[in-house]
Amino acid sequence: MRRFFRHPVRLVPFGFLAAILLGTGLLMLPAATSEHRFTPLSTALFTATSAVSVTGMAINDTPNYWNGFGLAMITVLTQVGGLGILSGAALVGLAVSRRLGLRNRLLVQAETVEFGIGDVGWLLVRIAGTALACEAVMTAILTARLWWAYHYPPGRALWHGVFHAVQAFNNGGFTLYSDGLRAFSRDPWVTLPLALGAIVGGLGFPALFEAVRGWRRPARWQITTKLTVWGTVVLLGAGFVYLLFAEWGNPRTIGAYDVAGKALAAFTQIALSRTGGFDVIDVAHLTEESYPLLIVLMFIGGGAASTAGGIKVSTFFLLAFVIWAELRGEPDVTVGRRRVAEASQRQALTVALLSVALVAAGTLGVVLLTTGDRFYQALFEVTSAFSTTGLTIGLVQRLPEPGVYLMTLLMYIGRVGPLTLGSAIALNTRRRLYRYPKEQPFVG
Repeated sequence: MRRFFRHPVRLVPFGFLAAILLGTGLLMLPAATSEHRFTPLSTALFTATSAVSVTGMAINDTPNYWNGFGLAMITVLTQVGGLGILSGAALVGLAVSRRLGLRNRLLVQAETVEFGIGDVGWLLVRIAGTALACEAVMTAILTARLWWAYHYPPGRALWHGVFHAVQAFNNGGFTLYSDGLRAFSRDPWVTLPLALGAIVGGLGFPALFEAVRGWRRPARWQITTKLTVWGTVVLLGAGFVYLLFAEWGNPRTIGAYDVAGKALAAFTQIALSRTGGFDVIDVAHLTEESYPLLIVLMFIGGGAASTAGGIKVSTFFLLAFVIWAELRGEPDVTVGRRRVAEASQRQALTVALLSVALVAAGTLGVVLLTTGDRFYQALFEVTSAFSTTGLTIGLVQRLPEPGVYLMTLLMYIGRVGPLTLGSAIALNTRRRLYRYPKEQPFVG
């Protein structure tokens, strides 16, 4: 066991699994439900996994099924899952001992994808400070808006503000409203803070810190930061335009809104569809042209080392540069006058192909377990679970118990990451001291 856990990345899946099992046990207690009855194992496990994996997908009516204790546990599990089990443990160790040992630094490095280990302690402080500051700002705006405009009592307004701020920044999708955030779809004081919080949380801390530090000279950003920041801008812009025109005349979504309302609802839905999981408009009544867009955006997800899921923006656009270089016959893949390492190219390809395989297998499993549902509905739900987005068109609530466990497994794998999970299982980490002769097979 000591030899197996010698590689820090192998502790990541077990850390999340421990949090999921603990959350499952607490959510099964009668004290966590409104009717004070024991929650079935499948429901508690699904909800705990959805919270720790910051998915936000639910198989029951969240605000009515869970009471205050249950909702508080969901909030805590979402916060823990968003910041990372190992990062949170290292923060506690930092607060107690004032310094981190080399092993703890390596553990945090595996979770935060930090390239150096000399300043991990300061990195963790900045991560916690950034997360709490963003959540505090969102809480203040939401609380004030719900109090003044919707006449919520101060205590209820504060609770709703805290709950949704934590969900938004950590890219979770749980909400205290049975119909999602559709009642606020034309209220910029509610939807825009949540959308911006999800964007910031989904950028990834390394990219976010470097972009803020070097905002005057974006040409000097590292490749990961460039791909993440500019890729996010491209996905948000293209997705907004596509969804706006696809749903312009749909009376079930934004067809009845004025121009400003349509633009606001389309932008916030795109921002929250990538990994946030809130439904500002009725996702189940979108036009069929909109579903491929949301499936692609969910599959791509957010930035590396972020609270978001998916294969990551940097992975997607790195593969685009690889394809472009191959089509042009370039010997190297370059991004902004920087040559991309071959190891990074292989990792990106591995993550993409493993993710495609898992989504395809999950979709096939859901199709076999259900009848009367279209293929794209199963693909939508499976992609949402694997990318830890949380959007649903209602299929997950109709799944039999084996289907619930299948979606639970997809959320867990999607949060841990295919490459991380594969690295954790692989036992052979030795470097070969020899190389075989090279041969170039035919491709295509």
